Amino acid sequence: MKISSWNVNGIRSSFYKGLEDFVKKEKPDILCLQETKAHKEQLDEEIKNLGNYPFKYWSSCGRKKGYSGTATFSQIPFLDTRGLGIKKYDWEGRIIVSEFDSFFLLNIYFPNGALTLERHLFKQEFLKRIVVFLKKLQKDTKKELIIVGDYNVAHLDIDVHSPKTLQKTSGFLPEERKWFSHFLKEGYVDVFRYFYPNQKEAYTWWSHRENARRNNRGWRIDHICVTPKLKSNLKGIKIHQDQLGSDHCPITLELKN
Repeated sequence: MKISSWNVNGIRSSFYKGLEDFVKKEKPDILCLQETKAHKEQLDEEIKNLGNYPFKYWSSCGRKKGYSGTATFSQIPFLDTRGLGIKKYDWEGRIIVSEFDSFFLLNIYFPNGALTLERHLFKQEFLKRIVVFLKKLQKDTKKELIIVGDYNVAHLDIDVHSPKTLQKTSGFLPEERKWFSHFLKEGYVDVFRYFYPNQKEAYTWWSHRENARRNNRGWRIDHICVTPKLKSNLKGIKIHQDQLGSDHCPITLELKN
């Protein structure tokens, strides 16, 4: 089974710039998109029917159009789909919780805290509350978890192009890196680092400034993490750094059947 995740930074623009081609080429069984920036009723039929997935679920921002949003497309039937259950996060369309037979898949667009102090605090609270939510979800359901998306946090020095100069930048702040360490100590597995513990220059996002992508001056802020019992099911993970269509690139997890 293949699960792909991609912050498309606007599904309408990315559809014609590489998203449609990626889906046709990669054929993920489940596709999770973040920052769709659209309500479903705003979309052309070919975009809504991306990849002809029979099962799909959209979570759009109720605060304003053209902001945030997530979407999950699946070839496998959902048992259930819902949000986080916390209005201020669900209202921004930040999370889709999809239940399948043996696991939950969480498609999450973590907040960006760079713009204002208010958004920084909003993000820090989200980071804390999502860990509580995940622990309760697994305790209550006894199912394994797969958490994909744009975490908006880079963890290690090798996850950014210039760790010394970026240590005071949102997404690589000490408290955010500490949160990621705590998250992993709770038992979650960063799948990319599980397979490639020391690989450098494996980035998933590049600024639009100063030819950052051309020079591979990026960040690894898009992640797929799983609960420990799923380690035996892991087959591989790929960062599609050459895939265009957004300022992020897709990542694909492959699981053994």
